[in-house]
Amino acid sequence: MDLGQVFTFALATAFCLGGAWLCISRWSRARHLLDTPTSRIRSAAQGYVELVGMLRELAVPQPVAPLTGEPCLWWRYCIEEYRSNGKRSSWSVLERGTSEAWLRLADATGECLIDPRGAEVHPAFRKVWTGSLRHPRGIAPSGWLGLLSSGKRYRYTEERLHEGEPLYAIGDFRTTGGGRHGLDLSSAKREVIRQWKGDYAGLLQRFDSNADGQLDEHEWNRVRLAARLEAEDRHRESSAAPEQHQMARPSEALPFVLSSHGEEVITRRFYWQAAGGAVMCLAGAVWLAMQLGITAW
Repeated sequence: MDLGQVFTFALATAFCLGGAWLCISRWSRARHLLDTPTSRIRSAAQGYVELVGMLRELAVPQPVAPLTGEPCLWWRYCIEEYRSNGKRSSWSVLERGTSEAWLRLADATGECLIDPRGAEVHPAFRKVWTGSLRHPRGIAPSGWLGLLSSGKRYRYTEERLHEGEPLYAIGDFRTTGGGRHGLDLSSAKREVIRQWKGDYAGLLQRFDSNADGQLDEHEWNRVRLAARLEAEDRHRESSAAPEQHQMARPSEALPFVLSSHGEEVITRRFYWQAAGGAVMCLAGAVWLAMQLGITAW
């Protein structure tokens, strides 16, 4: 087997395995979305949850999209440069970025803050255009420099989420405050002691009665009692705080999706991508079988 055959064999194998991964991952995402029922914010269980509501303004002033300068709640952009090298030409990415500003989702029962970091975001607004400047909001060059740089050498893509748009969200849902959670006194007490041990000198100053530089059993009993009282005080304070709902990326390998489109649109898109992956896998398998047949021959 020569070097060219080895490369072709490796390429066919990668094509087959890549298609299989795309098919399985996209199919799994679609099934997770369909199998998770939509919840109301106020009554949603803790954990993996699907929500539907409207986007509301959270920060004043609103974030500004970096390419157009338009106010929005979330943005994603990409700047590409057109490069030509002989017979080959293509768009090459120069710069890209994604907003990390939190979002506020509201339904008829309440509001939920969403940390979009790590989310797969599908906004309804997407704008693509071209220009002659590295950045579309920059100062246009003048004179000979302007003539030399004329032409649409750059392509810009900007996606945005706006206030008042519908939003589909599925991710890890947590609620704090409002007395919603009971007190696990043992674990809360251990957490307080762990924090106090981080400042051991301060712990000795508070509880080392005989000043011998260590805590005996009697002194440790005082530490445990003080930690229990501290844990109870913290629980009372958190219970008195107003209830706050938040959604973020799940710790497990579960989809975290934010979309201006409904569940049906997103799942259909995932199914089409899964079908494309299956075709890619099949084509790679056929190609691989042909290469193996040629090699055997």
